[in-house]
Amino acid sequence: MSLTVWFSLLAASLVISFTPGAGAINTMSNALAHGWRRSVWGVIGQQLALIVHVVIIAAGVGLLVSRSPVLFDIIRYTGAAYLVFLGIRMILAHVPEPAASDGTAPSREGRLSMIRRGFWVNVLNPKAIVFFLAFVPQFIRLDEPALPQYVILIGTVVIVDVIVMWGFFATAARPFRALTRTRRGVRVLNVLFGSLFLLVAGLLLFIR
Repeated sequence: MSLTVWFSLLAASLVISFTPGAGAINTMSNALAHGWRRSVWGVIGQQLALIVHVVIIAAGVGLLVSRSPVLFDIIRYTGAAYLVFLGIRMILAHVPEPAASDGTAPSREGRLSMIRRGFWVNVLNPKAIVFFLAFVPQFIRLDEPALPQYVILIGTVVIVDVIVMWGFFATAARPFRALTRTRRGVRVLNVLFGSLFLLVAGLLLFIR
């Protein structure tokens, strides 16, 4: 992969990562509920999903999904249902009295659970598969060995997304942490982020 192509890949990766979506909402929600440092576990889960998407495209499965309305709809409805589940669970969640001295709510969700949730939030997005289907071929040359190109592509996409998710979206949640000092504030944030999950689910269902 030439330097010019890589810079184009870098620019495209930045645009993709900064585009708000379920991953950004999940990251900000984790940062508020568990603190900036622990939110990285959700980001890791989201990166595993990105790797799966690229592997799916490389294996040719992405083309099959994009051309099969049935498969596309199965993934689409499953993804939307999962986001609805997350949104409703967040809205209806019991809010304990915050006890942490720094204003954050007590961290109760385990690392593996955060990784798993981040993974499913990203992987159950058929739009991502279709997007990567159009995105990936632009940076892979058929007359060169495929594996090194895919390694560079995955490495670039993942590193950029980690920096944007953890460095920007998780950090952007910090001004709202003052709200986590009261039960009412936590409740407002839960309703806000739960509603955002429901909104993204609706977009996933109704925007083709």
